[in-house]
Amino acid sequence: MMTNTTQQAWRRRHALAAMAAWVVASNVRAQPKPGLELAQIWHPARSPRGFAVSEKFDGVRALWDGQQLRFRSGRVLSTAPTWFTAALPPVALDGELWLGRGRFAETAGLLQTRLAPEADWRALRYLVFDAPHIGGDFARRHQALRAMSPTAVWAVVSQAEVDSADALQARLRETVAQGGEGLVLHRWGADWQGGRSGAVFKFKPFEDAEAQVVGHRPGQGKYRGQLGALLVRDEAGRRFALGTGLSDAQRAQPPAIGAWVTYRHQGVTARGLPRFAVFLRERPPE
Repeated sequence: MMTNTTQQAWRRRHALAAMAAWVVASNVRAQPKPGLELAQIWHPARSPRGFAVSEKFDGVRALWDGQQLRFRSGRVLSTAPTWFTAALPPVALDGELWLGRGRFAETAGLLQTRLAPEADWRALRYLVFDAPHIGGDFARRHQALRAMSPTAVWAVVSQAEVDSADALQARLRETVAQGGEGLVLHRWGADWQGGRSGAVFKFKPFEDAEAQVVGHRPGQGKYRGQLGALLVRDEAGRRFALGTGLSDAQRAQPPAIGAWVTYRHQGVTARGLPRFAVFLRERPPE
């Protein structure tokens, strides 16, 4: 049986431990979560002066909040090994998890696999292009990133300056010829701002966008008994069909209703619908 003195000491230790746990939890909750800047479409005739130019990596967007890796939805990337996240700095970062050009599907599969081979994660890089909470314009944020000490796990995306629209077109052609997806342009003098602020642009041979699957249209002819087209709804609420670009395997087992997919198109029609829309891939769950 505990004496009064022992009970008081126990209660005091218990109260201190509870208070410490509350303080830790409060500090964790108080940590700001990194947001997401969204890129707009770059007009080919526009001058790139005043912008930083980098490759658009075909990876999976990931936000590091200083403690955890998160998908862009905010969901924690729980499959990441401890040694991988331990190599990241204690500041918020925005970047792409990337295995290499043309390896998006492998990257997405790895991130969804629990207990994946360590060698697969060793091949993955976190390519960082921004630090949302450092403050200041993009030039200052990029300079701060370069002053950090990258590891084998993460690297700072290199930025270049291009003088003219023609030179930017040439850089795009060169990047695509080497297997790249396109280019990203950040305005050097722009403060960080979530959403489509006009500070970030993507420049690709074709435009791409995302839409949510809302239905399946049955196939006809050689596709009888399989999927004919995905019925999708874009972020603006417009509905249309995606029937081109689907493989036989995807027609046999199509993306589920509710899934998000990426498609390619060549501008929009007078009604605002994508012209010559082609299915590219299903977006991994986030």
